[in-house]
Amino acid sequence: MLKLRRGLLTAGLAVTVVGALGVAAMVDAEATPVTAATGSQAADSTPPALLPWGEKPSRIRTGKAGMSSEELRAAGLSAALDPRGATEPVGRYAPKGRPGVAAETAKSTTLAAATSYFYNFGRHVAVTDGYYANLSIAKPRLHAKDAHSLAELAVQSGDSKQIVEVGWTVDRAVNNGSEEPHLFVYHWVNGKTSCYNGCGWVQTHPTVKPGAKLATGAKRFGIQFVDDAWWISYDSEFIGYFPEKLWTEEGGVESFRQTGLVQLFGEVAGSANPCSQMGNGLPGKDPGAAVIGSISYLNGPVVALDLQSTSSHYTVNLRSARTFQYGGTPSYSADSGITC
Repeated sequence: MLKLRRGLLTAGLAVTVVGALGVAAMVDAEATPVTAATGSQAADSTPPALLPWGEKPSRIRTGKAGMSSEELRAAGLSAALDPRGATEPVGRYAPKGRPGVAAETAKSTTLAAATSYFYNFGRHVAVTDGYYANLSIAKPRLHAKDAHSLAELAVQSGDSKQIVEVGWTVDRAVNNGSEEPHLFVYHWVNGKTSCYNGCGWVQTHPTVKPGAKLATGAKRFGIQFVDDAWWISYDSEFIGYFPEKLWTEEGGVESFRQTGLVQLFGEVAGSANPCSQMGNGLPGKDPGAAVIGSISYLNGPVVALDLQSTSSHYTVNLRSARTFQYGGTPSYSADSGITC
């Protein structure tokens, strides 16, 4: 059995939330396939023997390319094979934010520079080897003027500059025009954006990879540091990892082996006056709203989340010590001049 390695944090634990805007990365809906600089690398590690929740991995049930997220759920499946049929994920550049970061001006396009970010999130200053949680995978309505609607888990260093993320997203630019929920991964080095589903990602699962279409419904996601890599798990298997050398060798970071902060959230990116749904479109206090739940740390403290919302358009509600609900659908008064 592989042994969890513990490292030292390289920075303090203070992080301040400063508003609804986040960092915007370069937009390129026609990004080229992965290369040595932006895509996946050859695997030089093997998956851990046990998933973060202590179970042995078992095969993810996959469907045929072209199946909708609802069809996958009805058939008891978890993901659809990528219609490209490739075993390597394709890196994509598109807007990307994170709670607690002021807006930065993107260098490449006015769309990215103008992107606003809206969050419902739970955060905890906690030193852990990783964690896992159940996410409600939904199919929120994405308005034409907005960039994406997503939900995710993120592990971060104490200064919030080193980050690994996994979740699901509805994003036309990242997923070839699709408005279905898709699996995504992302990482940050020294507070700098990278690309979705590539940029050093190492793919290990033969078929389920970032960019795969996901069934609607509750699924478990996990991130954990094991043997010099941040491993990502989805449903019942590991799918790949980000090697620590992305931070230490390429980014000049002393170490990134433990969290200093964990954040779980729903996010909408796009217009300053968003029209897209977050989660399943229901507000956080609705019993049927989207859930981020059963949050569990690996070698960490008792879960104690601080919940925040950065906009009145979307709301968040604590349901138990380890579970919260979130989401909403923006609405505007008739005299606002805004039409969704």
